Amino acid sequence: MAEGRNGCFSTHFRAGKNQHRRGMPRWCAVLQEWERLDDERPVPDADGFYYLVEMMTTRTFQALLVTAAVFFLPAASLHAQSGAAGDMLTYRHPDGSLQPVTTVQWWEVKRHQVLARMQLAMGRLPDRRHPVPLQVRVKDSLLQRNHIRYEITFMAAENEPVPALLFVPLKKGKHAAVLALHSTSPLGKKAITSENTGKANRAYAEELADRGYVVIAPDYPSFGDLADHDFDRDRYASGTMKAIFNHMRCIDLLQAREDVDTAHIGVIGHSLGGHNAMFVAAFDQRIKVIVASCGWTLFSYYNIGEAASKHYGGRLGPWAQARYMPLLRDGYGLDPKRVPFDFDEVIATLAPRPFYSNAPLHDSNFDVQGVKAGIAHAAPVYDLFNATQQLQVRYPEAEHDFPPAQRLEAYRFMDRALHHTPEAHVLLP
Repeated sequence: MAEGRNGCFSTHFRAGKNQHRRGMPRWCAVLQEWERLDDERPVPDADGFYYLVEMMTTRTFQALLVTAAVFFLPAASLHAQSGAAGDMLTYRHPDGSLQPVTTVQWWEVKRHQVLARMQLAMGRLPDRRHPVPLQVRVKDSLLQRNHIRYEITFMAAENEPVPALLFVPLKKGKHAAVLALHSTSPLGKKAITSENTGKANRAYAEELADRGYVVIAPDYPSFGDLADHDFDRDRYASGTMKAIFNHMRCIDLLQAREDVDTAHIGVIGHSLGGHNAMFVAAFDQRIKVIVASCGWTLFSYYNIGEAASKHYGGRLGPWAQARYMPLLRDGYGLDPKRVPFDFDEVIATLAPRPFYSNAPLHDSNFDVQGVKAGIAHAAPVYDLFNATQQLQVRYPEAEHDFPPAQRLEAYRFMDRALHHTPEAHVLLP
């Protein structure tokens, strides 16, 4: 790893190869006695993926696997199980029937089924068992108040560089960390800094750095320094899955740093960054708190207007661009009833981790009624975990924005979840 301009950048990274293991086979056996799962406990591996291990018994259970639903369930069942709050607490049995989720252990079955259906729309999450070295390179650095902002690149995979901003506190010691994801903007990662003079209320990456967090803010493919990304030539079925993989590698990078408290990492994003915060957290349980601003509504409520719908070929057309999920058009005909997952299910996969959603009443992109319905659908899962207070949503009198009051409340929400004592600062314009 190259040294930064301060001559000691690389010393913040732990020595040795960064090891990860996904530890999951490609399909799960149909278990003959499902009730025995009540005696088992899901155990997270280093990446936060859950699999069932042999406990102090003579029984050995194979892992519940993401693609289990694909191989074992009738095709008609591979659509989102949303539409009512009660539907969330059911899972699809291999015989095709819906069965009740009555315990946290049984919720793991449903959670994996949701992740499987997400991958039907996004493409498969690449194997993470043998990651390439991060190969962090520093392009530039800037002293800002109580931290240094580095412009870096690192390798997500072979021939897959990721440009990012990395904010490092001047204060010594271990710090909580945040993955900050930008909204739709040609500025990419710099859209969530004070350099975005054209948009107010967007500098949350820099504000969190001012609060004393280590913050990483990568470019989303097709924005910023990845403006020329060619989706037709990469190995991913969607820009969404490419971003998820990149963002998980950001967590790898944070965890490789000596100055990061690896047990206390969160994610935040607005709009494009909002739903991508939810997506990466669904797949990566190393992320302990999630903040999404203006990032979602249920697909059936998504409506960008008649003219734009015609331009994109349907109401869900914007979601089917190459940079997002083209399979929503190519595989599911832009039909919300056929799309294999929905956002209420994504939120449910986050439970019991703290989730904060900012949903302005006048957001013309993400309809607030769909947010209210989605929160109601996901709430029973948080109830199942006795974590009702960990699911929070605010409905400010605003348009597609992240107003100061909600931003500050979201920061405090993250502080509590990550056991972080913030440094004094002022909100940026």
